Amino acid sequence: MRRTAAAVLLLCVLSLGACSDIYYDRRETISLTAGDAPAANRVAQTIDPWPMAAGNRRLEHDGERMQRAIERYRTNKTTPLQTTSTSSVQYTPVMAPSAPAAGGNP
Repeated sequence: MRRTAAAVLLLCVLSLGACSDIYYDRRETISLTAGDAPAANRVAQTIDPWPMAAGNRRLEHDGERMQRAIERYRTNKTTPLQTTSTSSVQYTPVMAPSAPAAGGNP
C-alpha cells in the first residue's frame, strides 16, 4: 500500500510539473513570425544582386565645384536644403544667432 501511494504521488508530481510554462517562456527557438523566409531564400540564391554600375570605382567628379562647396562650408555660407513636402504650409527656417567673438568684450 505504501509503495502504491508513493507511486501515485510521484506520478502526480511529474504530471503537474509538466504543466509549468517556464520552459515554453524561456526556450530559444525561432517563432513562426520571425521573418520572410521565401524572400531570404531568394536573396541567398541570387547570383549577383548588385547592378553592374555598382562596381564602377572611377566616379566622375568636378573638382572646382567641390572646392567651392568646401569654401562655402568653411565660411558658413551654406544654403539650407530645399526639401519636398506634402504640406501646403510654408515654413521659414529659424537661423541661430551667431556666436560671440572668442576674445569677449573689451
